[in-house]
Amino acid sequence: MRILGLTGGMGMGKSTLAAGFRRARIPVFDADAAVHRLYAPGGAAVAPVLARFPEAAGKDGGIDRARLRAALAAHPDGFAPLEAIMHPLVRAAETRFLARARRAGAPLAVLDIPLLLETGGARRVDHVLLVSAPAAVQAHRLRLRRRMRAAEIATVLARQMPDRAKRRLADSVIPTGLSRFHATMRQKRLIAALRGKAMP
Repeated sequence: MRILGLTGGMGMGKSTLAAGFRRARIPVFDADAAVHRLYAPGGAAVAPVLARFPEAAGKDGGIDRARLRAALAAHPDGFAPLEAIMHPLVRAAETRFLARARRAGAPLAVLDIPLLLETGGARRVDHVLLVSAPAAVQAHRLRLRRRMRAAEIATVLARQMPDRAKRRLADSVIPTGLSRFHATMRQKRLIAALRGKAMP
């Protein structure tokens, strides 16, 4: 089974491409969705995260991500202990996903991981696909879709490798700042190439 690593900063368009892979019947592991499950009430990350960030407690007994982002913006030194908690848990979920995909006989699987390159994840995949958009487009999407304040955006982006550096490390780059049609066609060509089929 070939493994494709899908990555890119927040607001770059990963979700759109991930949906395209699913429509093509390719299994996709969504690292951000795994984090949501771990932060949900009863999730494996709730107790250790609240022990370190009690102010991030949600009313439902889980982790309130907005409160956690605010805590990290105020105390950026908290990123390292948070990552020490979350990375092993997300990796375990990824391992289970890949095992299921192999048992199902999938020839190709996708790992949708925002920090794939920052965390050395490129070593675990056969092909790195980066989604990229101009910085102004990215910031606009974050303000509209995630309703993040400028300070929160700056805090998150400061933890990520610059897009230009990611471009040098990726095997393929799909720009998403032009049009959805353009990105979709590029994605279809890549899927055909990875499957060993020529596009008509």
